[in-house]
Amino acid sequence: MDCWKQEESNTWTFPTLILCLYGFFSMLKPSEPFVTPYLTGPDKNLTTDEVTNQVFPVWTYSYLALLLPVFLVTDYVRYKPILLLQGISFIVTWLLLLFARGVVAMQIVEFFYGMVTATEVAYYAYIYSVVSTDHYQRVTSYCRSITLVAATTGAVLGQLLVSLADVSYFHLNAITLASVSLAFLCSFFLPVPQKSMFFHRKEISEALPGTDKTVATVSSDRPLSCQEDKSSPSADMGPAPEQQAGDAKPQNHVLGVLVQLSKDLRDCYSSRKLLYWSLWWALATAGFNQVLNYIQVLWDFRAPSHSSAVYNGAVEAIATFLSSVTSFIVQYMKINWDLFGELALGIFSTIDAVSLLLMHFTTNIWACYAGYLIFKACYMLLITIATFQIAVNLSMERYALVFGFNNFIALVIQTILTVVIVDSRGLALDIVIQFLIYGSYFAVISGIFLIRSICAFVSSKC
Repeated sequence: MDCWKQEESNTWTFPTLILCLYGFFSMLKPSEPFVTPYLTGPDKNLTTDEVTNQVFPVWTYSYLALLLPVFLVTDYVRYKPILLLQGISFIVTWLLLLFARGVVAMQIVEFFYGMVTATEVAYYAYIYSVVSTDHYQRVTSYCRSITLVAATTGAVLGQLLVSLADVSYFHLNAITLASVSLAFLCSFFLPVPQKSMFFHRKEISEALPGTDKTVATVSSDRPLSCQEDKSSPSADMGPAPEQQAGDAKPQNHVLGVLVQLSKDLRDCYSSRKLLYWSLWWALATAGFNQVLNYIQVLWDFRAPSHSSAVYNGAVEAIATFLSSVTSFIVQYMKINWDLFGELALGIFSTIDAVSLLLMHFTTNIWACYAGYLIFKACYMLLITIATFQIAVNLSMERYALVFGFNNFIALVIQTILTVVIVDSRGLALDIVIQFLIYGSYFAVISGIFLIRSICAFVSSKC
């Protein structure tokens, strides 16, 4: 009996190992910091305008179109098929990058990369389905850490190969293809989960374990609208959709789950605190993704890759490291975020705005690099705080739901920015003017939360 218990307790180690290997190889992409120089160089011979206004916008549209269907299908098919799909999408993306030419071919590349990013949800959701709550926090830290290590390693490797060994961008992409192919092979060894968060739950309510810095199931100061024992059918008010389905048809079961998900969303967003943090999340993430999508174009404009040394890999490695540090130190900040949270959102969003405006006004590539490092570090600090503030009083299922919906709203906002500002069918503004708009956008975000924090302070004194 003791041997059986020991074996049962160790069942999380194998899928965790395989998942970490998958995460490492899928994020080890030495060519990624050099996508724009590769596309505008002799290998693909595209113009900067074609890359900016016709190719890169497709990723945003693809990601938006695929996010919600993939989010639901991922849970329904229990994760592993979506990880396999992500692996295939990785391979197709880099095969096309290596051997296809022309604007249309690169737009197809962006479509498949949109599939890659839309299916990322399966990577972390898979953990929940195969690991007990006793190990969830530990395994999550492993999987997040390994992706950061891989991203940093890939960026450093790419920079060293370009700067010291004079390796071509084509061969960097070949190395990336080999890495993502290994990730695809690793995904075959993942066991198929027996449960999922929404459609195949075996336990009605299972919360994310942890200390006071992680998600708790019930808290005394939890908003009534998000207390599962009062508003959620997963408590004593009635059977969950899975129980109600019983012998019902599968489509009725699916419909019941979807109805319950919509009710959960309504309940959670009735919490004013969660609503404000989610508002910042959606607005800031839209701007952040937009900056990340076009930052290489700005760098290439300030220091053309055909006539200047390119240090994109080094900058991305430093940015990833700084982001990891800022995210890590959040747990040691003894701050009442309920009281000072909106003020922090306003202040650091102001720093983001200044960083982006610096990148607009300066002509110095090193100032652009510095502005990007500050921008990314501040965003990662705030998104870590926002994640904690949103998750702290939600069950794992509700957190996943809010996370997915916030990202969807962010993508809708990003799509509007892309259509109006970037797309060749819109204003098709040049890259320097775009960053003036992105800086102004973050200035508006900072204004919203600074005004709110001032109003809250004044009302507390009255």
